[in-house]
Parts: sequence; C-alpha cells; structure tokens
Amino acid sequence: MNDKTNYITPQGYAALRAEYDRLLGEERPRIVDIVSWAAGNGDRSENGDYLYGRKRMREIDGQLRRLSKKMEHARVIDPADQPDKSRVYFGATVTIADEDDTCRTITIVGNDETDAGSGRIGWDAPLARALRGAAVGDVRRVVLPSGEKEVEIMEIGYPACAG
Repeated sequence: MNDKTNYITPQGYAALRAEYDRLLGEERPRIVDIVSWAAGNGDRSENGDYLYGRKRMREIDGQLRRLSKKMEHARVIDPADQPDKSRVYFGATVTIADEDDTCRTITIVGNDETDAGSGRIGWDAPLARALRGAAVGDVRRVVLPSGEKEVEIMEIGYPACAG
C-alpha cells in the first residue's frame, strides 16, 4: 500500500465530496459576500465582520485543500465486491470476542470514516491491522492502549452487492 493511498468506501467518498461541494458552493460564497460587504464599510482594522470573515475564509480554504488531497489520494473500494468474504479485509463487519468473552461488532472502514461510537474503525487502527486476513475461529493478538489482548473472530460479513 502506498503511504498516501487513502482507502475509502463509496459512501465515505461521497461524504467527502459532499462536504467539499458544500464548503465550495455554499459556505465560502456566503463568507465572501460578508467580507465584501464589510470591506465597503470603511476601516477594516476594527471591522469585526471583515476580520472574522477573512479568518473564516482562510479556514475554509484550508479545509478545501485537505479534502481535495484526501479525494486525490482516495482509492474507493466497495466492500460488496470483495471476492473472498471468508476473511477479514477492508469493509468487513466483524464480530469478535475477547478473553473475557465480551463480544463486539466492528466494521473496518477508511481512516476518514472512523466513528468508534458506532463501531466503525479505521483500516490502519491497531485492531484492524491485527484482524486483516483472519478467518472465523482465528485468534489474533492486538496491542491496544489498554494493553495486549487476544480476540477471536466469531463472524465476518460484507454488504450485499448493490446490483
């Protein structure tokens, strides 16, 4: 894997694209209008609307650059197209049990799509790296911030093909 490659699901890419389009098409033009209006009001050095607007425009431009780089390096992978659904690869939804028989279900997604609260972990997270290539019944050792643990793969699933 190229260090700059950004693995992402089609849904994750669509979310990045939507955020880029919203910033470029809605928020930035709104801020440009505010800055233009504020600049016409005279002294810019004490004009809060002008100063805040310029600052916000720089923030938006930075976000647009970051999103553009992420999309440029994105490699969209549809988990439904995974040919070997018996092993853990990108996009897999995996049920694991730890040494205390605590089960949890996680989905391995792109690093820009992570949401630990809903069980979506990034492809490069320690747990995801430990699970790569595993099959049901395999036991993997993972080093987590809370310490080293062994987890057993109980179930592996992938989304159904869209077409």
